[in-house]
Amino acid sequence: SPLNPFFQAMESEISAAFDSGEPEDILSKAFKLIVTREDISTLQPQGWLNDRIINFYMGLLVERSKKEGYPAVYAFNTFFYSKLSSTSHKGVKKWTKGVDIFEHDVLLVPIHLRIHWTLLVVDLREKTIKYFDSLGQRGDHACNTVLKYLEEESREKRNIELTASEWTLHSMGREEIPQQNNGSDCGVFVCKFADFISRDKPIIFTPEHMPYFRRKMVWEIIHQQLL
Repeated sequence: SPLNPFFQAMESEISAAFDSGEPEDILSKAFKLIVTREDISTLQPQGWLNDRIINFYMGLLVERSKKEGYPAVYAFNTFFYSKLSSTSHKGVKKWTKGVDIFEHDVLLVPIHLRIHWTLLVVDLREKTIKYFDSLGQRGDHACNTVLKYLEEESREKRNIELTASEWTLHSMGREEIPQQNNGSDCGVFVCKFADFISRDKPIIFTPEHMPYFRRKMVWEIIHQQLL
């Protein structure tokens, strides 16, 4: 209820994050990332989320996954996929130094396509690679690129050959996942796809939830905790 004091305090804090202070004010720091008021302002209605907001939110999902009852999640940086697709495994093999990605259940790969965000999800339990695009475009190439990466990473790090034929690659269709109804919400969709998937929950939100999700994300990033 809007009369709830906690809700009111949250609302005034969110409004203050948008409205007062200087663009370079630091509002949150974690995961080797600094989030400024300018970054937070991308969460205003119609704002285009930037790399820092998406990487920070992925960091929050990974933190939560360390708790009891959640699948173990690893999230790649937003710059990972463009580097991989332009250079191959060699160009990114240092990115997982000291990490065995195969010890996780779910790998999240946020992808930036110039002016659009999408999400690729590897489920190592099910041996699936799925592509989530809130504009309904197919990502078969991205799925294949990441499968090839997994094969090389497995060979290099564990000396184990992955059997590609055991894997299912799938671009989620428009009828399978919610679709954005404007030109600015793709980044929020990516964050919320990742949120639901990293809890093993069915994706049941709609475009109507976006204004609420944006405000909620402001609070979560500032407080470094997911509600």
